[in-house]
Amino acid sequence: MSPRRLGDRGAVVAEFAVALPAVALVLLLGAGGLGVAAQNVRLQDAAADAARLAARGEPEARVHDAVASAAAGATAGIQHRGDLVCVTASATVALPVRVSATSCALAGGW
Repeated sequence: MSPRRLGDRGAVVAEFAVALPAVALVLLLGAGGLGVAAQNVRLQDAAADAARLAARGEPEARVHDAVASAAAGATAGIQHRGDLVCVTASATVALPVRVSATSCALAGGW
């Protein structure tokens, strides 16, 4: 029978207690990154829809509503660039993160 060492007792628990916050932080950052990416995809889709609406001559209120449906607090900016009508949609996803997407459509297109 070998003598037990008391100096190593609880070492695994201590290492786990140190590693657990790091693993939790990585998981939270990963989930947050996926949320930002998903919001960016929704804004890109809304900007494309809004650009087509604006290019067809729909009222600006309808264009802004198309963008506002993508995210709470989303805003739209409409720009005319020659034969193109471009819409930039932007929204704040998390406190410090603001995402935006721009899409253009040929003016007068059906």
